Amino acid sequence: MKNKVIIITGAGMGLGYSAAKELASKGANLVLVDYNEKSLIDTKNEIEKDFPEVKIITVLADVSSEEAVKNYVDEAVKTFGRIDGLYNNAGIEGKQASITEYDINIFKKVIDINLMGVYYGMRYVIPVMQKQKFGRIVNVASVGGIRGVLNQTAYVASKHAVSGMTKNAALEFGRDGILTNAIAPGAILTPMVAEAFKQVNPTDPKAAETEYAQRNPTKRLGQPEEVAKLVAFLLSEDNGYISGQTIAIDGGESNIYGNS
Repeated sequence: MKNKVIIITGAGMGLGYSAAKELASKGANLVLVDYNEKSLIDTKNEIEKDFPEVKIITVLADVSSEEAVKNYVDEAVKTFGRIDGLYNNAGIEGKQASITEYDINIFKKVIDINLMGVYYGMRYVIPVMQKQKFGRIVNVASVGGIRGVLNQTAYVASKHAVSGMTKNAALEFGRDGILTNAIAPGAILTPMVAEAFKQVNPTDPKAAETEYAQRNPTKRLGQPEEVAKLVAFLLSEDNGYISGQTIAIDGGESNIYGNS
């Protein structure tokens, strides 16, 4: 990963932040993208403190805006002259509600960020990678992209679509040296997942977390650092032949039949 140029969306916290630290530790130069300016700057400062040799730029962007996505790609090329990897990580959960009661505006927002944001990223990064005849893309799906999740219709729909787009990108651009994969994290202890537990049990979210963990074969939640190691491998040249896959990282929980 030494001197590779990697774009990370949703870099200000959670899976994006952990991946940024992991990639920086391997010598990658980073384009950090987020809509939250404070968390973006905090991430940059922390990484520069630990890895001062790494070159980092930050770009403020809402990934649901096509122009904003085009801009972060342009900024990456203007600064570094190339893009070796894209970690399409930015996303939101939406809300917990049944299909018939789901707020339509929130549904559209989830689709705009989780699906269109990933699509825009690939749309504008892939032509750069085609010119280089090299590229690695990792899209964030979810276990909600390989099975159903009760009361999360918009999230599940968007993440299944991400998995599908990943397959198509692998088919269309493998000849250009571009490998595209998706990861399907389960319950990884990020701020977004912590917020979901608050929705499940507002009075005692820790109890909801503990109860959920008991359903997992490992009896625990995953850590962002564990996901970051998988992402770093898929973005590296060590990955030479894995493409079009949606790889679950969930302690094996997605193999459970049903919701019990």
